[in-house]
Amino acid sequence: MRLQPSAYQRSTYFALIALIGIIITGAAVRLTNSGLGCDDWPNCNSEKLIDVSSAHAAIEQVNRLLTGVVVVAVAAAVLGSYVRSPRRRDLVWWSWSLVVGVFANAFLGAITVWVDLHPYAVQGHLLLSMALISAGAVLVRRASEPDGVEREPVSSGPSTMLVRVIALGVTVAVVTGTVVTGAGPHAGDENAVRLNVDISTVARIHGASVIATLIAAVVLAIRLRASAQDQRYLQAGFTKWLTVAMMQAVIGYVQYFTGVPELLVLAHVAGASLLYVATTQLLLDTSRPAVSLVR
Repeated sequence: MRLQPSAYQRSTYFALIALIGIIITGAAVRLTNSGLGCDDWPNCNSEKLIDVSSAHAAIEQVNRLLTGVVVVAVAAAVLGSYVRSPRRRDLVWWSWSLVVGVFANAFLGAITVWVDLHPYAVQGHLLLSMALISAGAVLVRRASEPDGVEREPVSSGPSTMLVRVIALGVTVAVVTGTVVTGAGPHAGDENAVRLNVDISTVARIHGASVIATLIAAVVLAIRLRASAQDQRYLQAGFTKWLTVAMMQAVIGYVQYFTGVPELLVLAHVAGASLLYVATTQLLLDTSRPAVSLVR
């Protein structure tokens, strides 16, 4: 059995969508206080593997079921990378990174339950999920590229540096966002331990990282207008990134000043996932397969 590159690329999209989906359902578990709806792992509780006797247990088990979908999706990506014609070592490597990451995150999810939703465990669980969707975005992009061609830098040094600064800013915003979550009201269970930090201070640091990232984005926008080459290779990805970033910033500020309502928090988590994908894609735009440079 041989798999065509276009068919394999579709499987990588499925893996990425599944990885984003599990982040959103995980947030739904936390926002509905269903984090300990099942107080054991892999069983729901000490007596039953599956228990839907309460809404909290049912919500938590839906999230666990979707973890199974993610496992199938990344396993399909790995198998597809071996039967794809021609086989490419980079696709095999990136697909295996998803499998390793998913199983590591499943284990971390189990630890999160065993330690009663300790905020450090919850933070680690989310941050590893973000790393996984970044790897998934790389796999999708790599799968779309021609075979047997090396990537070469295409953007200027200053623009590439600005893109990296933006990526760093987004990462800082995500990390500080998890600290805000760890200290905030949506713990996943009303009895869960919270981080002993001043949430207002952490929220200001989080907001400052967002503002700094947007300033870097403004500088990059100016550079794109001044450089035809940078505009050619970065403009499309930057426009997508900026659209998601502005929507995410608006949602973040509105939710903070309206008492972090659950639906807005869920939208903010979904937006963070999409922003991380867009950021990864923008980083990848700074280099291209050499064959795409010839026109």
